[in-house]
Amino acid sequence: MSRHIILCSIALAIAAGYGSRSARGQGVISVADEIIVISQGQRAKEQRRDSTHLGPIHGPGERYFAATPGSDEPRLGERFPEQRPLDVTAAASAALRGQAGIGAERPGLLPPAVPEAEARPQPPLYGPQSLAALKDEGPPDGLTLEAAIARLVHANPDLAVKFREIPKADADILTAGLWGNPLIFAAFDQIPYGSYSPQRPGSNTYNITIVQPIDINGKFRARTRLAQSAKQVLMAQYQDAVRQEVEILHVAFVDVLAARIAVRLLQESLANSEGLLRTAQDRVRRGASPESELDEMLIRRETIAVALEEAASRLRQEKRDLAVLLGVPVAQADLIEPLGTIFDRAPTPPPVEDLIRLALCNRPDLTAYRLGVRSATANVEVQRRERFPDVFALYSPYSFNANNDDYNARSATSWGAGIFASVPILNRNQGNIRRAHENIIQAQREVVGLEQLVVAEVQKAVLEYNSSRAAIERFDRLILPRAKHLRADKQRLYTEGQEGLDTYLNAESSYNEVVRQYRDTLIRHRRAMLALNTAVGVRVLP
Repeated sequence: MSRHIILCSIALAIAAGYGSRSARGQGVISVADEIIVISQGQRAKEQRRDSTHLGPIHGPGERYFAATPGSDEPRLGERFPEQRPLDVTAAASAALRGQAGIGAERPGLLPPAVPEAEARPQPPLYGPQSLAALKDEGPPDGLTLEAAIARLVHANPDLAVKFREIPKADADILTAGLWGNPLIFAAFDQIPYGSYSPQRPGSNTYNITIVQPIDINGKFRARTRLAQSAKQVLMAQYQDAVRQEVEILHVAFVDVLAARIAVRLLQESLANSEGLLRTAQDRVRRGASPESELDEMLIRRETIAVALEEAASRLRQEKRDLAVLLGVPVAQADLIEPLGTIFDRAPTPPPVEDLIRLALCNRPDLTAYRLGVRSATANVEVQRRERFPDVFALYSPYSFNANNDDYNARSATSWGAGIFASVPILNRNQGNIRRAHENIIQAQREVVGLEQLVVAEVQKAVLEYNSSRAAIERFDRLILPRAKHLRADKQRLYTEGQEGLDTYLNAESSYNEVVRQYRDTLIRHRRAMLALNTAVGVRVLP
């Protein structure tokens, strides 16, 4: 309570059993100053604890969420989520490599969905490539995406840290409902400088007073409700943290599948190059080809071998990224064998309108901001009840009066009781009440803005899904059959001696480039499927 209100307060003392002497009534009144000082310190401590309406703030180092929906934290300097190119893959991969990515954004923001072009050069592929390597799903007892998600929730280190925010919120609820401890005063009044005499009469007084603060208008109940609403916000934020971490897992899982397919293709390409090398050696021995043709095939085989080593190393790196996410010891990362396919074998998702409705109902980040509005409303109730400070009940079970002014009188004991309260002539909390009302408006507008962002993210994810699916259908219907026919025709002409080796190798390279583009499109579509799940907040596609 501020000193200005205390100066305007009236001490209401209801004393029973006190003697007629004024000195006997001074035991209760003399503790008024001490009560004022201690109550000021207690209220200052509570104000520091309740500086935001989400319960006690233990320090910025303990806050593991970027923003708290519904809190009265200043918005200036904090940029609201803006629409940007939806690229889940690039941001998630950057997060895996320690760069700024999903974890650096506010909760609920999807990184972009279209992967950026890789800066690393793709290894060459030689020899006829079959599509069997693309259909390789891994060992039957491998790690499925569902099992990886289940392990992520229970073993991911980052989620384990953020989960501890929920028990801390329970502790805040406990703290908010605790009443203040009573105060005990031992007073020694009217102690003379020297001693009393008939010329200077007086009497020593000794008393013990117990002071109990009483919440007369339900501040503790309001603070408890506020702490409970803050816990609900934290639970929704944790669910959104799981959603974002699952999206990073999606990217890491598909990266391992893609790296494994690249190794399979290069292994097949190396085997094909060995066959071409034997053919070139036979042609050189028969004098049908010059020596330079054999040298060219040797160079191509060694180039593929180098690329295979690089792809195998990249696969091991991707497995280590996945192991970190799943809480698997790095020494066991090479044992991880995902079981999954990059082909889309699922039925088409619901219409975009239904997906938008699902997202608006199920996105945990949106739920957190909606619960933040409730939390802001609960804060208004807390600030209203803070207008009236606690009432202090005073009770002196024992007071001893020595009666030093009368040598013939015996010492006397007594008890007393009283109430100490302040009259709120001035509402010193009206500024906080107005601030709390403004915070409700801020929280409501944040919800509206986030709803629009969620709609845009779902629409972008659907567009990417439809685009990549259409590209796969075009490859299956037109590009792959014609590329196979062209390669077979060039192979026949080379076998019959009508075309040279260069023509055949160029045809093989063109076909292998088509296979690579097909593989990249399949991976892009698989990522788009999983990104659609993240945008909706519900797993609509496997």
